[in-house]
Amino acid sequence: MLSKYLLNEPMLEKCLTHLEWSVYDGEEHGRFMEKLETRIRNHDREIEKMCNFHYQGFVDSITELLKVRGEAQKLKNQVTDTNRKLQHEGKELVIAMEELKQCRLQQRNISATVDKLMLCLPVLEMYSKLRDQMKTKRHYPALKTLEHLEHTYLPQVSHYRFCKVMVDNIPKLREEIKDVSMSDLKDFLESIRKHSDKIGETAMKQAQQQRNLDNIVLQQPRIGSKRKSKKDAYTIFDTEIESTSPKSEQDSGILDVEDEEDDEEVPGAQDLVDFSPVYRCLHIYSVLGARETFENYYRKQRRKQARLVLQPPSNMHETLDGYRKYFNQIVGFFVVEDHILHTTQGLVNRAYIDELWEMALSKTIAALRTHSSYCSDPNLVLDLKNLIVLFADTLQVYGFPVNQLFDMLLEIRDQYSETLLKKWAGIFRNILDSDNYSPIPVTSEEMYKKVVGQFPFQDIELEKQPFPKKFPFSEFVPKVYNQIKEFIYACLKFSEDLHLSSTEVDDMIRKSTNLLLTRTLSNSLQNVIKRKNIGLTELVQIIINTTHLEKSCKYLEEFITNITNVLPETVHTTKLYGTTTFKDARHAAEEEIYTNLNQKIDQFLQLADYDWMTGDLGNKASDYLVDLIAFLRSTFAVFTHLPGKVAQTACMSACKHLATSLMQLLLEAEVRQLTLGALQQFNLDVRECEQFARSGPVPGFQEDTLQLAFIDLRQLLDLFIQWDWSTYLADYGQPNCKYLRVNPVTALTLLEKMKDTSRKNNMFAQFRKNERDKQKLIDTVAKQLRGLISSHHS
Repeated sequence: MLSKYLLNEPMLEKCLTHLEWSVYDGEEHGRFMEKLETRIRNHDREIEKMCNFHYQGFVDSITELLKVRGEAQKLKNQVTDTNRKLQHEGKELVIAMEELKQCRLQQRNISATVDKLMLCLPVLEMYSKLRDQMKTKRHYPALKTLEHLEHTYLPQVSHYRFCKVMVDNIPKLREEIKDVSMSDLKDFLESIRKHSDKIGETAMKQAQQQRNLDNIVLQQPRIGSKRKSKKDAYTIFDTEIESTSPKSEQDSGILDVEDEEDDEEVPGAQDLVDFSPVYRCLHIYSVLGARETFENYYRKQRRKQARLVLQPPSNMHETLDGYRKYFNQIVGFFVVEDHILHTTQGLVNRAYIDELWEMALSKTIAALRTHSSYCSDPNLVLDLKNLIVLFADTLQVYGFPVNQLFDMLLEIRDQYSETLLKKWAGIFRNILDSDNYSPIPVTSEEMYKKVVGQFPFQDIELEKQPFPKKFPFSEFVPKVYNQIKEFIYACLKFSEDLHLSSTEVDDMIRKSTNLLLTRTLSNSLQNVIKRKNIGLTELVQIIINTTHLEKSCKYLEEFITNITNVLPETVHTTKLYGTTTFKDARHAAEEEIYTNLNQKIDQFLQLADYDWMTGDLGNKASDYLVDLIAFLRSTFAVFTHLPGKVAQTACMSACKHLATSLMQLLLEAEVRQLTLGALQQFNLDVRECEQFARSGPVPGFQEDTLQLAFIDLRQLLDLFIQWDWSTYLADYGQPNCKYLRVNPVTALTLLEKMKDTSRKNNMFAQFRKNERDKQKLIDTVAKQLRGLISSHHS
C-alpha cells in the first residue's frame, strides 16, 4: 500500500496533510508517531531484502562497464586519429566551404540589392520621365507623373536618402509646373488678343456664307427652310474636347493659317486656335487645388482684354476697314469666350459672359454712335449698316442678344437718310444747274420712247404730231423723277436684313421720300427760282416742269407700293407730299415771274423821259412804252404752255404794276410842275397800255377785265384833260359816279402841280384875264377838293 502511495506522491501528500490535521485535531499524536516508526522499520527491511535480491546483477553490470571503458578508450583514440586525419584531409574543404559561405552571403546580398533596386528603379524611371516631361513642356502629364511618384512609388522606398531628396523637391516641382503652365497661359492670352481680329473675321465669313446660303434656300420654292441654329454654329469648334484631359501636348496657341481664296471653304476657328494651354493650365490648377485662383486670374485678364478690344481707334470712322477690324476683334473675343464656356466646366459661366456682353454692347453702341456721326458718305453708312447686321447676326448665332444693335441701326437709319438727302441735294443742284430749261426735242420714235420710258407721260395730241416734236417739259423732269426712284431704292437697301415688317419699311421709305421732296428738292427748286440771273423763260419752264412732276406723284406712290407690297389704303400709311412740294415750287416760280415782270417793267420805266413842261401836243406813244408793250407781248406769248390762271394772273399783275408805276411816275415829288401838254403825252402812253389790254395778250379774260388795271389812270386823266370838275364834285361819293376811282388827294396833288405851271406859263401872257380866270378856277377846285378831303377824314 505504501508503494502505491509512493508511486502517487501528490495523493500521498494530500493524505498526509489530511492525516496531520486529523492527528493534531485529536489526542492520538503519540500513538501515531509509534505506528509511524514501526511502519518505517518495516519498510527499510523490505528495501534491504530487495537490494540483496538484485546485488549480483549490479556487480555484473559494473564488470561490463569496466570492459566497455577500455573499448571506449580505444574507440576514442581511433576517433581522435580519424579526426586528425579528417582535419588534415578536410582543411581544403573547409577553406572551400568558407569561400562558398562567402559566395552564398554575397549572393544573398546581391539578391537583396537587386530586390531593393527593383523597388528603386521605377522611382528613378518615373523621376527621369518627370524631368523629360518638364523639359518638353508636357506639364499636365508631368503633374500626373509627379502624383504617381509621390503616392505610389516613393512610399515603398521612403527610407532611402535620395528618396527624401525627391520628396523635398516635389513642392518645388509643383510650383515650377504651376508657374510654367501659367506662363504658357499668359502667352496664349497675349496671342489670342493679337489674333482675335483673325478669329472674328473667320466667324463673320462663316456667318456671311451661311446667310448667303439661307438667301439661296429662301429663293427656292422649298418649305421648312430654317435659319442656322446655334448647334450648327458649333461646327466652328467641331473637334472633340475632353474637359478632364489636355487637348494637345503642344502649346501652339494661335496657329498660322494662310488666307484662302473666296471660293474655297473658310477655315474654322478651331483651325486658328489651339486651346490646349487653357485646358492644361485649368487641369493643372485643379489638380493642385488652386482652380478658383486660376478662374479669377483668367476672368480678370479677359476683362482687361475686353476693355482694350472695345476701345475703338480714333480714326475708325474714316474707312470701312476701321469698323471691320473693330467688329472682328469683338467677335473674335466672344467666340473664344463662348467656346471656353462650352468646353470647360465652370472656367467661365453664363453670368460672366452676359456681364461682359452687356459691357461690350453698351461700349460698342456708344462708339458707333460717336463715329458714325462723322460719316457723310451714304455709301459708307450703308456699308457700315451691312457690317453691323453681319456683326449682329454672327453674335446672335452664338446666343448673344443683339436687339439693341438693331435699335441702334434705326438711329443710324435717320443719319443715313440725312446723308442721302445731302447727296441728293447735290444731285438735284447739278441737274437743275445743267438744265437748259427748254422743251425736250425728239426726232425719232426711239428718242420718244426713251423719254417716255424714263418718265410717265401720255399725250395723245403729242403722239399724233409728226417728228421732230417737243415734249412740254425740259430734261430735268425725267432726271429728277429717276433720281427720286433711285433715292427710294437707296432707302430700301438700308431696310434690308433689319428684320422690319413690310409696313415699317414702307413707312420708312415714305417718310424719307417726303423729306426728299419737301426739304431737299423743294430747297433746290427754290434756290433755282430765287437766282438773280433767272429769266422769265426759265421760270415758265419750271412751272411747266413742276406741273408734270406733280402729276407723276401718283406713279411714285405706285412704285413704292410695288416694292413694299403695302397698299396705300392701309391704315396709318404715310402719304407722299410731292403734290404740295411741286405746288409750292410752282407758286414760288409764279411769284418770281410776277416779280421778274415787275422788275422788267421798272427797268423800262426808268427809261421814261417826260418833258413835264412841254406845251406841244404829241401824236404817238413814248418809245420806251412801245418797247415795253412789245416786250410784254413777246413774254406772254411764251406763256402758252402755262396753266391759264398763271398766265392770266401774270398778265393782270403786270398791267396793275404798270398802272401803279405810271401813277407814281405822274405823282412823284420830283415832278413839281406839269403842263396840259405833258398830260396829253402821258394820256397817249396810257391809251397804248389800254390798247395792249384790249388786245387780249393772254386768253381767258372777260371783256374789259384787263383794262380795269388802268381804270384809275384813265378816270384821272379824263378828269384833267376834259376839265370836268363840276361833274366830279357833284357826283363824288355816289356809287355810280363817272370818276369813282379818282381820289381827291390824288386829284389835288396833280392840280397843285398844274396850278404852279399856270402861274409861270408864258403861253397866257397875252391873255391876262383868261389866265386869272383859270387860276381862280383852279383855286376854287383845289379849295373844294380840300373840303372833300377834310370831310372824308372827319
